[in-house]
Amino acid sequence: MEKWTPKHEAPEPLEGPVVATITGGTILWFVLFLAQLPFYGWFADHGHTWWVWTPLAGAGLGLIGIWYVRGRDAALKRHAEAEAKAGTATPPGGATGSTAVS
Repeated sequence: MEKWTPKHEAPEPLEGPVVATITGGTILWFVLFLAQLPFYGWFADHGHTWWVWTPLAGAGLGLIGIWYVRGRDAALKRHAEAEAKAGTATPPGGATGSTAVS
């Protein structure tokens, strides 16, 4: 079996408003939890209480995600500032060209 080799360069990673996206998703999960809370009795009667707790779990994981992406953004900014002071333009991963995934 031959080893797979890419036929073109890997595209640059997409960067966007990651913190805002994760924060919006976390708020949405929490709103879904609050919207279902008044119907807890119906969900309990039909054996579907996991429908209520799933959005709460999503909101909790979203809080962890917000913490993570805020730290990631801060680290990327610190790295960019350090590179600007040093006068080099190495990407955060340390690669200087396109990398092939093997």
